[in-house]
Amino acid sequence: MRTAGRRIDEVLAGYRPDDPAEAADVTRVRDLARGAEDPWLRSLPLHVTASALITHPGSGRVLMRRHPRMNTWLQVGGHGDPGETEPLDVALREAREETGLRDLTPCPDASLVQVVIVPVPAGGGEPAHEHADLRYVLATAEPDTVRPERPDAPLRWMTPAEAREATGEENVREALRRVERLLVTAAG
Repeated sequence: MRTAGRRIDEVLAGYRPDDPAEAADVTRVRDLARGAEDPWLRSLPLHVTASALITHPGSGRVLMRRHPRMNTWLQVGGHGDPGETEPLDVALREAREETGLRDLTPCPDASLVQVVIVPVPAGGGEPAHEHADLRYVLATAEPDTVRPERPDAPLRWMTPAEAREATGEENVREALRRVERLLVTAAG
């Protein structure tokens, strides 16, 4: 197993899925990490991505991004750049690029919050494929400094309940439920 796959396998070693569907996704991601020379390669029909649900713990809100290709509100994140092997670093880089927030830190720690395989329809010159998405929670103390990376991908602070209603993706709703539990625990 090469470095990229080894690091993903290490991150998954301590992760405990919430249900059988997530356990099946974790198994597929592990198989990908152990079998592919570089599981981050976009040319693979199933490849690893990393994303983050950004929170402002002081207000209990989450930051959502309107995804132009998927036409719904989602978390920020994306593909690893060549040479990247650390999922959390990918999530942090993507979050900073897409939001302009510079003070992002893992919240409450650097643990995964969700592992999910999501189908991606064909578009933008790419065939239909799947993302093996490793999801984290990040926090900012400066929510008013947010700025969208592109005009067609606006950002909006929402309560977790508002975000669950705004997204069209059940897997994102589940991630938001997990984030809401973390925010309640941190506030308590």
